[in-house]
Amino acid sequence: MAENEWLNKDFYKVLGVGQDASQEEINKAYRKLARKYHPDLNHDPSAVEKFKDISEAYDVLSNAEQRKKYDAIRQFGAGGARFTAGSGGYGADAGFSDIFSSMFGGGRGRASGFSDIFNQFGGAGGYSHYSDPRDLDLESSVDLSLLQVVTGATVSLKVNGSLIKTKIPAGVKDGQTIKLKGKGAQDPVTGARGDLYLEVHIAPDPVFSMDGKNLVRNLPLTFSQACLGASVIVKDITGELLKVKVPEGTSSGAVLRVRGRGCASSPKGDLLLKVQILVPKSSKGLEEALKELEEKDPSVAARAKEERYKI
Repeated sequence: MAENEWLNKDFYKVLGVGQDASQEEINKAYRKLARKYHPDLNHDPSAVEKFKDISEAYDVLSNAEQRKKYDAIRQFGAGGARFTAGSGGYGADAGFSDIFSSMFGGGRGRASGFSDIFNQFGGAGGYSHYSDPRDLDLESSVDLSLLQVVTGATVSLKVNGSLIKTKIPAGVKDGQTIKLKGKGAQDPVTGARGDLYLEVHIAPDPVFSMDGKNLVRNLPLTFSQACLGASVIVKDITGELLKVKVPEGTSSGAVLRVRGRGCASSPKGDLLLKVQILVPKSSKGLEEALKELEEKDPSVAARAKEERYKI
C-alpha cells in the first residue's frame, strides 16, 4: 500500500462514524458492519475486501494510543507539510517514513518502509480478530487421580472465565492432550466456537500403578501361603474385595492376573498382582524347621544358586 494512499484512508468514514465518536459508538458501528460483511455470513465476493477494510479501521480506532497517532498523522497529511534541510536533516523531498520516524521515535532513517509504520498501528489486514479459526482455540490442564483414569471421570473446570463440565474417558495417559471440540472461545461476530486442548496430569498412587491398560499392585504373601498355595483377599482400586487363588509353589516376583479389573476402557485391562513373599524379621525358634524344609527340597537352593550365577 502506497504512503499517500494510507494517509488518505479515512477509517472514520469506513466505519461510518465521526472523528469525535466515542469508543462505544466505534464498537457498535464495527459490530453492525462485521455482521453484514463477514465472509462467513456474506458470500458476495466484494464482502471480503469490505470486511478487510472494516477490520483494519477498527484495529486502529479501537486502540486509544493508535487512534491518537492516526489522528496526528491525518492532521499532518492534510496540512501537506514539507520540511527543508536543517537541524532535522530532512530535505524538501523527505518521505513520510522519515518524518514519521522523527515524530514517533522510530529512528530508522529513510530506509524504513511503509510496512514498518503500518505494523506500529497493529494493522493486520485479516478478516477479523478471529480470521484464523485457531485463534479461538484454548489450552488448559486437569489433574486426575489414578482412580479417575481407570474408571473415567466427569470433571468441572474454569477456562477463560467459563465453567466447563466434560467427561474424561478411561485410559488417558499422563501428559496426553485431549481435544474438546467446541469448548474454546466464541467469535463475537459469527458465534463460531474454537476447541479446548486439555492436558492431563495424573497424580501418583501409593498402591497402584499403570502398565498400559493394566493396573499393577503388590500381593504380599506369607512363606507358607506361597509354598502351600492359598486363597487370599485383595482390594482392587475401587475398594472392592477380590478373592484370589495362589497356586502352590508361587515364587516371589510371580505375577497373578485378575482379568477385567484394570482400566475400564474398551477392551478392559487386567489387574496384575506382583507376589511379595514376606519372611519373619527374626528366625529365632525357626532354625530347625527351616533347615528341615531346605533339606526336604534341595532343588530350591540349587535354583537360587543358578539364578545368582547368571550374567
